[in-house]
Amino acid sequence: MRLQECNTGRSIQILLVEDSPGDAELTIETLKFGGLLNQVCVVEDGEEAMEFLRHCGSFAQAPHPDLVLLDLNLPRKNGREVLAEMKADTELRKIPVVVLTASQVDQDILSSFSLNAGCYLSKPLDFAQFLEAIRCIGRFDLTVVTAPESGV
Repeated sequence: MRLQECNTGRSIQILLVEDSPGDAELTIETLKFGGLLNQVCVVEDGEEAMEFLRHCGSFAQAPHPDLVLLDLNLPRKNGREVLAEMKADTELRKIPVVVLTASQVDQDILSSFSLNAGCYLSKPLDFAQFLEAIRCIGRFDLTVVTAPESGV
């Protein structure tokens, strides 16, 4: 798990589930560049994601995420399986999930929404388009995710 932090404004906890280190770094940098002020934890596969979310093993002290950014094509347990497990769990189903993946396959989009994903964004190849996609996440963040004020 890697932890990245942007320290100004209201901060929410984001879990980024991404197996590509390059895509993870690009997402984190784009979040910062887009002015989204968050703490981001990164896990690299679906098994780690579920351990993080359930605070198991080395993730016992992991923060509770306010938002999950989930790639679909992951090793060990794919993103569809993670999404299905999250939405079947009474505590985890409350966490909004944005599917952020390279796939533009209709079946992936339909299955993500049938599993109650909050949003589906295809990773654009162009940086400007990727920045706009991240800004969409920011709008999603501001309208859907409500983080408690510190000290509550």
